[in-house]
Amino acid sequence: MPTRYFPAPVLSLILLITWLLMVRSLAVGQLLLGLLLAIGIPLLTRGFWLPFPRVKHPIKLARFVLRVLADIVVANIHVSLLILSPKRIPHPGFIEYPLQVQDRLAITLLANTITLTPGTVSTNIRLDHTSLLIHVLDMEDEQALIQAIYERYELPLKEIFEC
Repeated sequence: MPTRYFPAPVLSLILLITWLLMVRSLAVGQLLLGLLLAIGIPLLTRGFWLPFPRVKHPIKLARFVLRVLADIVVANIHVSLLILSPKRIPHPGFIEYPLQVQDRLAITLLANTITLTPGTVSTNIRLDHTSLLIHVLDMEDEQALIQAIYERYELPLKEIFEC
């Protein structure tokens, strides 16, 4: 019965907290509106959700998040130096990254991780989920980049979700 009215209790809690932080008020009206949104949004959107795979290794997930955050900082510095350097000319290009993971959520997380990292943008996922098209701002070695993406992002995602 509780899952009927609260299909995603953690999401509802996050929505309520986010709402209260955004309005910066604990007034009764804001609490009621926040509760309405926290209950209503998951109820209205549950038909769109994919089955969420269970995180099998939460410690590996935490390590993955920290690695991605560190990579974002390092990539920001690299892209800034590339853009500000008058002598360094970027070599943009596209690569077709072969996917080994087949889970739709893991593919989405991989594509988002690549896009979050400055200097790379995932642009297309093949309909058969076999490859991901990635635009690279400065490509020196295509195979080295493919190997780095696999080792740093795809392999940990496979381990986290065991897919």
